[in-house]
Amino acid sequence: MRHRILGKSKMGKNCIIQENVIVGAPSKDLINLDKDNLPGAVVGNDCTLRSGSVIYSNVKIGNKLNTGHNVLVRENTIIGDNVLIGTNSIIENDCVVGNNVSIQSNVYIPTNSKIGDFVFLGPNACLLNDKYPLRIKPELRGPTIKNGATIGANSTILPGVIIGEGAVVAAGAVVTKDIAPWKLAIGVPARETKLPSRLKVQNRFQ
Repeated sequence: MRHRILGKSKMGKNCIIQENVIVGAPSKDLINLDKDNLPGAVVGNDCTLRSGSVIYSNVKIGNKLNTGHNVLVRENTIIGDNVLIGTNSIIENDCVVGNNVSIQSNVYIPTNSKIGDFVFLGPNACLLNDKYPLRIKPELRGPTIKNGATIGANSTILPGVIIGEGAVVAAGAVVTKDIAPWKLAIGVPARETKLPSRLKVQNRFQ
């Protein structure tokens, strides 16, 4: 199947869109609209959307987005410039992702999450937004990852947790409480400890 650009979607210049990509897909509240009347999505310049990726309506994406295959970005999400979203990663609705962000493969970012600038999310990182699924009416408070933080592979960040600027979450950690800026979170449950001096530098992006 060729790619589909639905409704009033706007594509920037010099974009590469592979097969089976959908831009402007309808959310539940828009599902009955004719495809030509959908509000669509806005995608900036020099973006690459690889096969199987789906961008919902009312998504706004900056310049130089690069996706892997089978990426999903749900409605009302805003993504900045120079962002990588790896294969099979999911960004749910009503999220904000900053500039110069690297989201590796199989990452899950739930509704109402906030990701700052120069953030790295390692493979299989899982962010959560519901403390008691199907038990109590949810508030859906996603985590906030501040500028320059690094989230290690296979780590889990619980609902509403704030990861401070420049902090590092070790691979496999389960973070249940806020982590202060420029600290290291390690273990299950994660404990906050001193970040080695050699790691007190900004994340570097090409």
